[in-house]
Amino acid sequence: MKVLQVIPFFARSMGGPVAATHGLSRELIKRGFEVEILTTDFKLDGEFVRLVRGEGIGVTLAKCDLALGLFLVSPSMKSWLRTRARDFDIIHMHVFRSYQNNIVRAFARRHHVPYVLQPHGSLLPFFEKQRLKLLYDFVWGRRILDEAAAVIALNRMEERQCMSMGVKESKIKIVPNGISTSEFEHLPERGAFRTKFGIGPDWPIVLYLGRIHRIKGLDLLLAAFAPLAEELKNIRLILAGPDDGFLTDLEGQARALGIEDRVIVTGPLYNREKLEAYVDADVYVLPSQYEIFGITVLEAAACGTPVVATIGCGISDFVTRIGYVVDYDSHELGKAILEAINAKRSNKDIAHDLRNLVKREFEWDDQIEKLEGVYEEVVNQ
Repeated sequence: MKVLQVIPFFARSMGGPVAATHGLSRELIKRGFEVEILTTDFKLDGEFVRLVRGEGIGVTLAKCDLALGLFLVSPSMKSWLRTRARDFDIIHMHVFRSYQNNIVRAFARRHHVPYVLQPHGSLLPFFEKQRLKLLYDFVWGRRILDEAAAVIALNRMEERQCMSMGVKESKIKIVPNGISTSEFEHLPERGAFRTKFGIGPDWPIVLYLGRIHRIKGLDLLLAAFAPLAEELKNIRLILAGPDDGFLTDLEGQARALGIEDRVIVTGPLYNREKLEAYVDADVYVLPSQYEIFGITVLEAAACGTPVVATIGCGISDFVTRIGYVVDYDSHELGKAILEAINAKRSNKDIAHDLRNLVKREFEWDDQIEKLEGVYEEVVNQ
């Protein structure tokens, strides 16, 4: 089966949708599918593109001529679709509101190629630019949803969002993101990250890894961390990830709280460096106001690190089994962080248990079987 994956951006700095698109494409290739990713050169990550192509996945980069926020205008994509759209058995669109989905929908209809849509938490028109999102839905979004052969939800939370947007329940298919636990079988030795950033071997580390964006709740994390910094002399908070417009605010907040010397901003961490951070952390924290999934939760657990997440995380029911879920409250968050630090240091079996649980429930093999079933159902309709 030939599958076209469509996503408006394909740089690691853009977070979960990119990681998921890469992961499922890689696993489909292993199962004998032919996969092409159609995207733009927005924030081009050449090293990442070369890595993906080396795995046997085709990557076509259309020029992004105009970026209106994350609405990326790439008209040259039309000429590619004009000659190539008919070559595919199915099209898999990632993220909801994009220029790319508008034109791909039209070509898919013209060439009678079915498509599925995977919103990755982007369905509901809230948080930012609500009026523009509602306008998009009126002009294009409604048709994209109506003409989709299936809409892939990551969990029950997103299933409810789909239904609230008028998607028929029969069209909604739940397929969680996955993780390749083989990537976590040979982890770095503990201490490499600490040495690199001058952190003592016994100093507690609280880790956040992801985009530095307002929706991620990092201001709440700083507020929760400040009392811990008073209680635990050498504790350090690591903020790892690309700045998405909120770092300056956080630096100002850290200064105001008097904890700027306890907060380390590393920038993006990938591959081995990312694993070193997870391994050395005592607790991983995902304090988001809203998070449809949170692949970093699975990565941290696969490295044997307990997790604390806020209730806005779409897999909070799973997090309760590998760590702590709290209300969006700084006091509750700080209390859970301290408990998680103590739990890891007192329970030698916790790392083994966390890894096994992730492998049992989120291994990519199981999720790809579900996705393959969706593809076959859609193609054979």
